[in-house]
Amino acid sequence: MTTLPATTDKKLGLVIDLDTCVGCHACVVSCKGWNTENYGAPLSDQDAYGSDPTGTFLNRVHSYEVQPETGPAQLIHFPKSCLHCEDAPCVTVCPTGASYKRQEDGIVLVNEDACIGCGLCAWACPYGAREMDAAAGVMKKCTLCVDRIYNENLPEVDRVPSCVRTCPAGARHFGDLGDENSDVSKLVAARGGMDLMPEQGTKPVNKYLPPRPKDVEPEMDVLAPYLQPVAKDQKGFLGWLDKALEAI
Repeated sequence: MTTLPATTDKKLGLVIDLDTCVGCHACVVSCKGWNTENYGAPLSDQDAYGSDPTGTFLNRVHSYEVQPETGPAQLIHFPKSCLHCEDAPCVTVCPTGASYKRQEDGIVLVNEDACIGCGLCAWACPYGAREMDAAAGVMKKCTLCVDRIYNENLPEVDRVPSCVRTCPAGARHFGDLGDENSDVSKLVAARGGMDLMPEQGTKPVNKYLPPRPKDVEPEMDVLAPYLQPVAKDQKGFLGWLDKALEAI
């Protein structure tokens, strides 16, 4: 079995804003594209244009209708991929060491050359974040685009996961969640970021920002008193124009 590092130098991960995500699936498409058409390990499809298409994806978006205690029902779009857990059961259950967690940044990866496709890691993952590639016969999972984030041949703005770079709503954020002064850590603290299924004890690095309540009475506009007309009765040309318009 594979051993987890006692600590990691960084905790690179994603912060996903469920209030901002619009369910457009741009992150899904960009992830599939980057990992199939560019530098990542190819993600195969089976019968893509047939009656029963299947395929391998590292990121998926699920949509749920949620009924809050008060107010109307809300549609929540829920992106899901590997959460790069600190106590990752998919790593410790791997019999060949193919699944491992990097000490330098905390990213959980799969060495496909050592993977025998036994599926134990998929059974151990409580989030269903791993997928067996039917063509390759090995397990696939989110890599946080490790081939992008350290690629000095790319412009600095592109050295983030493909899903983060692509999201049109700005719902996905990337950074070091082990650094309390990082932008992602500050965002989690400000918005009450949450772990997914914390009862599992896996300590996921990725965090979710909860959706804000809808249809709440807006606060009184502090500028409203200053926007009222200074004079009740218009004089001069404006007064004549006002009376002329009223007479029409």
